Amino acid sequence: MEVAALPQDLTASDVLRLALTGKVYGAAHQTPLSEAPRLSARTGARVLLKREDQQPIFSFKLRGAYNKMAQLSAAERGRGVICASAGNHAQGVAYAAQQLGLRAVIVMPATTPEIKVAACRARGAEVVLFGDSFSDAETHAYALQAAGGLTFVHPYDDPLVLAGQGTVALELLRQLDTEGPVTVFVPVGGGGLIAGVAGVLAALRPDIRVVGVEPEDSDAMYQSVQAGERVRLAEVGIFVDGVAVKQVGAYTFELARRHVHDWVRVTTDEVCAAIKDVFDDTRAVMEPAGALAVAGLKRYAAQRGLQGQTLVALTCGANVNFDRLRHVAERAEIGEEREAIFAVTIPERPGAFRAFIEVVGKRAITEFNYRYAPRAQAQIFVGVQLSGAHERAALRAELEARGYPVLDLTGDELAKVHVRHMVGGRAPEAAFERVYSFTFPERPGALLDFLTQLHGRWNISLFHYRNHGSAHGRVLAGLQVPPGDEAAFGAFLAGVGYPASDMTANPAYRLFLT
Repeated sequence: MEVAALPQDLTASDVLRLALTGKVYGAAHQTPLSEAPRLSARTGARVLLKREDQQPIFSFKLRGAYNKMAQLSAAERGRGVICASAGNHAQGVAYAAQQLGLRAVIVMPATTPEIKVAACRARGAEVVLFGDSFSDAETHAYALQAAGGLTFVHPYDDPLVLAGQGTVALELLRQLDTEGPVTVFVPVGGGGLIAGVAGVLAALRPDIRVVGVEPEDSDAMYQSVQAGERVRLAEVGIFVDGVAVKQVGAYTFELARRHVHDWVRVTTDEVCAAIKDVFDDTRAVMEPAGALAVAGLKRYAAQRGLQGQTLVALTCGANVNFDRLRHVAERAEIGEEREAIFAVTIPERPGAFRAFIEVVGKRAITEFNYRYAPRAQAQIFVGVQLSGAHERAALRAELEARGYPVLDLTGDELAKVHVRHMVGGRAPEAAFERVYSFTFPERPGALLDFLTQLHGRWNISLFHYRNHGSAHGRVLAGLQVPPGDEAAFGAFLAGVGYPASDMTANPAYRLFLT
């Protein structure tokens, strides 16, 4: 069938009409609105979880993909569809194509974990692996689309796609059983889900507040709303990869700008804590993006005092790599503010460790890293269990009052990812050392490419690699750059192709590794 021409400037009424006439239930199904008793007790509000992780592909993305593809013309169906995605949208397109009997070509970066590639192929999709990044894959997908006459299924910036996601809000309104104040927390990447949800709610229940949630290091929508125009980020974070987009959509930006009431940004640690919170209440394991709304709900409720209200978080996906759970477990207690990470200076003499532990008292030590060095003072990297956020400052003050210099590393990403595993690795001979944090694609040959470009010109004096189950790993590298080589070294960094941040002045590095 032919679809009526879609307006260039979507209104909330347009989104509602498209959602009400959508075709999502040929593949998706209505998901539960579940009570979260532990989160409710902690926040003092009634917390409900809209369980989009229970879709057939464990993600809401199926709604938009199927809605778009089910309304293609006969000619478009005959030619097939194409998309670029390394995540849940790819699986949504593959599943929808299988249900509709369409050819589907899915272009993924070569760094995509095999489990996601296999999931798409198992549903009959043709998977093309191209490039190291989503932008590489997207560019190649558009070239294949033009050559083959395929229909491109955009992950978010399409009226039928975002209206398909808006059916979440239609279900939510049928399921809500309260007349009191309601706030809905929605995870935001490119904006398809929040545009659809906010559009439907604005048309039917404008009294319901909509709050968008983004990671602090992937906040393209927040920055765009603040600027009054779409902003393109130079870099995005890699942990909450399901929402890691550099620029939001044109349709989605306009709808979000008009109909989203507020925004909240959260840290990686808060997302890890939220994954644990959802598990405690449901025994389901969310992917980072799937728990993003819960993290935002917790922060927003604590800041605004929403006791007694109804708070709804959309748990949007559960396609998590098992390897990632190690990182989540490591960071969840910090995200809950139940653990502090300190660098503490103690005397380098017998009995000093015991004296320090006596000051810590009955608090549990969660981590202790130390290596002897022939100095009068010793630096220790220590984790301490807390009863709440207030105790961190109190413990630091108590230690300093007893004569122990303390550096709080609880919010230091370099310390938590790299330095804690390298304590004691000082190298006084590493003259002119410059330390950089690199993001490497998870593919064979990435390290060889890096070393080849280095050409052996600068000696590697430090190297620590860490992966947390995503398409990219994190590398801390020290390079000896003598005076006079700064320009050549800068050119190397600009051309190496891997994002790099100068960490030479980082206090954790200075304290433990120099």
